[in-house]
Amino acid sequence: MMGTLYGMGWGGGFGFGWIFMLLFWGLIIWGIIVLAKSVSSEGGCCGGNQQNPENRENNAVNILKERYAKGEISKEDFDRIKNDLG
Repeated sequence: MMGTLYGMGWGGGFGFGWIFMLLFWGLIIWGIIVLAKSVSSEGGCCGGNQQNPENRENNAVNILKERYAKGEISKEDFDRIKNDLG
Protein backbone atom coordinates (compact mmCIF):
# COMPACT_ATOMS: atom_id res chain seq x y z
CA MET A 1 0.00 0.00 0.00
CA MET A 2 2.51 2.53 -1.04
CA GLY A 3 1.30 6.02 -1.87
CA THR A 4 -2.14 5.64 -0.34
CA LEU A 5 -3.64 6.37 3.02
CA TYR A 6 -6.46 4.03 3.97
CA GLY A 7 -6.81 3.03 0.35
CA MET A 8 -8.32 6.38 -0.68
CA GLY A 9 -5.30 8.30 -1.93
CA TRP A 10 -3.38 11.04 -0.17
CA GLY A 11 -5.44 12.93 2.36
CA GLY A 12 -8.04 10.24 2.76
CA GLY A 13 -10.23 11.57 -0.04
CA PHE A 14 -10.78 14.96 1.56
CA GLY A 15 -8.85 16.97 -1.04
CA PHE A 16 -9.66 20.55 -1.93
CA GLY A 17 -9.85 20.10 -5.69
CA TRP A 18 -13.59 20.76 -5.60
CA ILE A 19 -12.93 24.29 -4.30
CA PHE A 20 -10.77 25.08 -7.31
CA MET A 21 -13.41 23.56 -9.60
CA LEU A 22 -16.07 25.84 -8.06
CA LEU A 23 -13.78 28.86 -8.39
CA PHE A 24 -13.06 28.02 -12.02
CA TRP A 25 -16.74 27.67 -12.99
CA GLY A 26 -17.66 30.71 -10.90
CA LEU A 27 -15.15 32.83 -12.82
CA ILE A 28 -16.44 31.48 -16.14
CA ILE A 29 -20.05 32.31 -15.24
CA TRP A 30 -19.06 35.74 -13.88
CA GLY A 31 -17.19 36.51 -17.12
CA ILE A 32 -20.21 35.57 -19.22
CA ILE A 33 -22.48 37.80 -17.13
CA VAL A 34 -20.10 40.77 -17.35
CA LEU A 35 -19.78 40.31 -21.11
CA ALA A 36 -23.55 40.12 -21.55
CA LYS A 37 -24.10 43.27 -19.49
CA SER A 38 -21.48 45.24 -21.41
CA VAL A 39 -22.92 44.22 -24.77
CA SER A 40 -26.49 45.06 -23.73
CA SER A 41 -25.53 48.45 -22.29
CA GLU A 42 -23.76 49.45 -25.50
CA GLY A 43 -26.82 48.79 -27.64
CA GLY A 44 -25.96 45.30 -28.81
CA CYS A 45 -23.40 43.97 -31.21
CA CYS A 46 -24.62 45.76 -34.31
CA GLY A 47 -26.83 48.60 -33.08
CA GLY A 48 -24.09 50.84 -31.79
CA ASN A 49 -24.83 53.64 -29.39
CA GLN A 50 -28.34 54.67 -30.34
CA GLN A 51 -29.43 57.83 -28.59
CA ASN A 52 -32.78 59.42 -29.06
CA PRO A 53 -32.71 62.65 -31.10
CA GLU A 54 -33.30 64.89 -28.07
CA ASN A 55 -30.16 63.61 -26.32
CA ARG A 56 -28.10 64.06 -29.46
CA GLU A 57 -29.36 67.63 -29.86
CA ASN A 58 -28.64 68.48 -26.23
CA ASN A 59 -25.20 66.96 -26.57
CA ALA A 60 -24.50 69.04 -29.68
CA VAL A 61 -25.64 72.23 -27.96
CA ASN A 62 -23.46 71.43 -24.93
CA ILE A 63 -20.43 70.93 -27.17
CA LEU A 64 -21.24 74.18 -28.94
CA LYS A 65 -21.43 76.02 -25.62
CA GLU A 66 -18.10 74.55 -24.53
CA ARG A 67 -16.42 75.65 -27.76
CA TYR A 68 -17.84 79.16 -27.36
CA ALA A 69 -16.72 79.29 -23.73
CA LYS A 70 -13.19 78.26 -24.73
CA GLY A 71 -13.11 80.98 -27.37
CA GLU A 72 -12.84 78.56 -30.28
CA ILE A 73 -15.79 80.16 -32.09
CA SER A 74 -17.20 83.68 -32.22
CA LYS A 75 -20.63 84.84 -31.04
CA GLU A 76 -21.85 85.02 -34.64
CA ASP A 77 -20.70 81.46 -35.33
CA PHE A 78 -22.31 80.31 -32.08
CA ASP A 79 -25.67 81.86 -32.99
CA ARG A 80 -25.54 80.57 -36.58
CA ILE A 81 -24.71 77.01 -35.55
CA LYS A 82 -27.27 77.02 -32.73
CA ASN A 83 -29.96 78.09 -35.22
CA ASP A 84 -28.86 75.35 -37.60
CA LEU A 85 -29.21 72.74 -34.84
CA GLY A 86 -32.79 73.72 -34.21
